[in-house]
Amino acid sequence: VQLVESGGGLVQAGGSLRLSCAASGSTFSVYAMGWYRQAPGKQRELVAASTRGGSRTNYADSVKGRFTISRDNAKNTVYLQMNSLVPEDTAVYYCNAGILSTDWVRGDYWGQGTQVTVSS
Repeated sequence: VQLVESGGGLVQAGGSLRLSCAASGSTFSVYAMGWYRQAPGKQRELVAASTRGGSRTNYADSVKGRFTISRDNAKNTVYLQMNSLVPEDTAVYYCNAGILSTDWVRGDYWGQGTQVTVSS
């Protein structure tokens, strides 16, 4: 099982980016999925998370109204639409998911991280 992220990059303040994270491998079921970020010298923090059905979401106060998490369960993919980006959003963004494998092992998985840099 692995999570593969894409969509990071360099953007000017006020711009937008869309991150994607796809779960692949021996996945039987994907449960909650979310995005975390870690800026240099800071702890990793939750940015946004979603239940499997998407009926419940949670956002960090700093991104409410600017970021939107969504998912396509048919593709085992979660997205993070980031609008009105500010330099403080600069960080490595990590995808996280709870996954039950086809071997009936439930685990907590992380992506490799994707860099988001917002210039002022």
